Amino acid sequence: MPIETFTLDGLQSAREVSGDPSAPTVLLLHGWGGAIESMQGAAAALNKRGFCTHTLDLLGFGRAALPPEMWGVPEYAQWVVRYLDDAALERVHLIGHSFGGRLSLVIGAEFPSRVEKIVLTSSAGVLNPPDGRAKLVSVGKAALKLPVLRALEKPLRNLARSAFGSDDLKSAGPLEPIFRRVVAQDLLPYAARIAAPTLLIWGDQDEATPLWQAQTLEKTIPDSGLVVFQGAGHFAYQERLPDFIRIVETFFKGS
Repeated sequence: MPIETFTLDGLQSAREVSGDPSAPTVLLLHGWGGAIESMQGAAAALNKRGFCTHTLDLLGFGRAALPPEMWGVPEYAQWVVRYLDDAALERVHLIGHSFGGRLSLVIGAEFPSRVEKIVLTSSAGVLNPPDGRAKLVSVGKAALKLPVLRALEKPLRNLARSAFGSDDLKSAGPLEPIFRRVVAQDLLPYAARIAAPTLLIWGDQDEATPLWQAQTLEKTIPDSGLVVFQGAGHFAYQERLPDFIRIVETFFKGS
């Protein structure tokens, strides 16, 4: 099926559904700044191996409308579960990359009856420890509350964003308030409540979600394991797609 738009709770998004509808279903959730196209290679490969796939444009990305309010990860996760309801999908496998991994952590914890198994690939959700740059930004934010500096707040914030902001922050546009809220949410308490078998697939050269974060998730999620792709980065699932699909197929089909 080609990419089609749909409306859920009055909000437009898009989806691509492929494969035999009677086959085991995999829901693929892209990363921040991505869209359906980010996961098409993985979806097509899974179709050839006997899976039905549903791939979404998350709200604010691709063809989808912006969220109606300043959502955080739980609100995005609830919207995904509403999609499962609307599509009459009782139970699915999840693949979440980066931001999609954040949603998978919350769905796995809050809606365990809807999840069969989970693959997290370069998933976000583990907070970085504060470093010198973060402390400097924190001090700067506090200083901007002083009456004498309030007139300079906007230009100083723009300067700080340019100097210290991540690429995702710099390109967030109207999603910037949501991005700031999302990246501040510690999802380890959700990870600790996941009952579904969970496989983490990571590149050891990932700079956006470093390998130590995968190791932290592996220690936190009760039934989990970690596969590391040597030499791969934040998009390890694309860089090593044949290996990724072989491992995911074995994991999803295994008892």
